[in-house]
Amino acid sequence: MDDILISGHGASSSCIYFRPSLDGLAALVRGEGPVFVAYDNNVSSFASYVSSLTGAVSSYGIDTSEEEKTVSTVSGMCSWLLENGADRNAVLVAVGGGILTDMAGFAAAIYKRGIKAVYVPTTLLAQVDASVGGKTGVNFQGYKNILGTVRQPLFTYICPQVLGTLPYGHILEGAAEMIKTFIIKDGGNYRKAVSLFSGLASCGGSRDAVRNSLPVLGELIHAAVSVKAGVVSEDMFEGGARRKLNLGHTFAHAIEWRSHSISHGQAVSMGMVLAARLSEKLSLCRPGLALELSADLERCGLQTESPFPLKELYAAMLKDKKSEDGKIFFVLIRDVGNTEVMPMSAETVVKLLENR
Repeated sequence: MDDILISGHGASSSCIYFRPSLDGLAALVRGEGPVFVAYDNNVSSFASYVSSLTGAVSSYGIDTSEEEKTVSTVSGMCSWLLENGADRNAVLVAVGGGILTDMAGFAAAIYKRGIKAVYVPTTLLAQVDASVGGKTGVNFQGYKNILGTVRQPLFTYICPQVLGTLPYGHILEGAAEMIKTFIIKDGGNYRKAVSLFSGLASCGGSRDAVRNSLPVLGELIHAAVSVKAGVVSEDMFEGGARRKLNLGHTFAHAIEWRSHSISHGQAVSMGMVLAARLSEKLSLCRPGLALELSADLERCGLQTESPFPLKELYAAMLKDKKSEDGKIFFVLIRDVGNTEVMPMSAETVVKLLENR
């Protein structure tokens, strides 16, 4: 697979490397500066290997969850860097899922006004979404990613083979974001992704089935990352085209705010169906698109119905970090591969969707 460049100016540029094993990481960080490894405790074995490969000065494990994705956790990471002598030339290597890369990227952005970060994503969600694009951040007062920065890592190192250790429930988290990406820009990959994930779901999503699917999954990861990298290169700071990557996310973040027991991937799945229903209400797409999308997602093992009425999500939608002048930029679906952004008030959206 070809490597991918996110193009920008200076620190706004970043490369995404695709490699068959973790072994190639050492050559890429050599000479960049002293290495410090922050990792999710769930992948401590991978982190130990990365620390050994890179000759890390120190490593720091974190128990990750949405509840722990806070300024306090990032502060602890910065204290660890300071106590272990990390200077402005340090390289912070983040090994883990999206919560870990978001927090480590934030720490790298603010520690001594910025040190280099490298991401080694170990979940499908992180590989296709969280580790790509430069967004970092933490939750604040129960709201998703309200505090953060947009700052590209030195590079992201994607090794699909590490996904062979994950149960299917974890794969599903990334499946929702991958399918979202192909709704934005298809290239024939939407149907391939639904076929792959529905096939895995039908056989129980065993680890053996996941491992056997890695060649196809790797190709789809590369395709999804290519789409996102292209969008980010065009619009680094979300002034236009990059807003499309938020398809389903205003609803999803509100659902997650309402219940921490609903995972991000499942919430995104519910959010995309709500976005499709909204698109139908506005006559932007053919009738029945929402039902078709819902059926595809359910075949993959994803949930599609929010357990909360829209009125209960209204307050969180008002706090959406993408809102401007009382309007939220909702991403609407004309068809698979064809989306558009429309600024609307949360009140208008709730009224439209409640009128079923």
